[in-house]
Amino acid sequence: MSRMPVLSRKKLGIAAACAAALAGTLLVPATASADPIAPPTHAGVDYQIGGAYTPPEGVQIVIRDHGASPAAGLYNVCYVNTFQAQPGAESEWDADLLLRDASGNIVYDTEWKEALLDIRSAEKRERIMAKVGPWIDGCRDHGFQAIEPDNYDSYLRSGGLLSTTDAQEFIKLQSARAHNDGLAIGQKNTAELAANRVANGLDFAVSEECGQYVECGDYTAAFGDNVIVIEYTDTGLADACAGWGDMLSIVQRDVQVSPAGSPEYVRQTC
Repeated sequence: MSRMPVLSRKKLGIAAACAAALAGTLLVPATASADPIAPPTHAGVDYQIGGAYTPPEGVQIVIRDHGASPAAGLYNVCYVNTFQAQPGAESEWDADLLLRDASGNIVYDTEWKEALLDIRSAEKRERIMAKVGPWIDGCRDHGFQAIEPDNYDSYLRSGGLLSTTDAQEFIKLQSARAHNDGLAIGQKNTAELAANRVANGLDFAVSEECGQYVECGDYTAAFGDNVIVIEYTDTGLADACAGWGDMLSIVQRDVQVSPAGSPEYVRQTC
């Protein structure tokens, strides 16, 4: 049974204000002819989707919101919320692309107040991709090397309206778009589908709290050492480091993934 991650649903564009001042020089954009390259393994990583800042010494991988600029000289992963609408952004989607229950009410991810997208048919998935696809292209154009599509596990919050098949059919469209753009694509959480990563076109994994919830082995069984681990507690970090510190890329952040200099900022590694 999959848990609900503490932090898998953050606002798109939240890093934009910080990005202009802190992001640095853009990298050369990937091209459609380039083969996607997965992130380096057992590498220093920083999770900056709450706001961009200068990466700490030793960091090789940075994950930032798609509204931010990449960090110069590092491997950059572009965070994109693709399975749910942003809070308050329902009007940006055609009404029938928002998942609705039997009474016609929009189904929400109640923790983050995000409307779930209706990915139940091929026709609707293609229409959603008409918006999501350009976001992925934008990650390429900004110079990112990979994307991290969030809320792959939205079916767990759908009241049974969405299925694992729906999720996988939609992630395949994103994988194809990313690979055509020369970008690697990561599986976000959703350990129960990790075994299908090849069929779904996924190159690496980003797991929140697999140390805390004893799930890291579920990801390594499918992705080997191509796993980035984000922990939010001291216990989770300790357990992840004890079991996987010599193999995986592991970092602890504060739950709000605050920029450096914020009172809430936390960043620890093994």
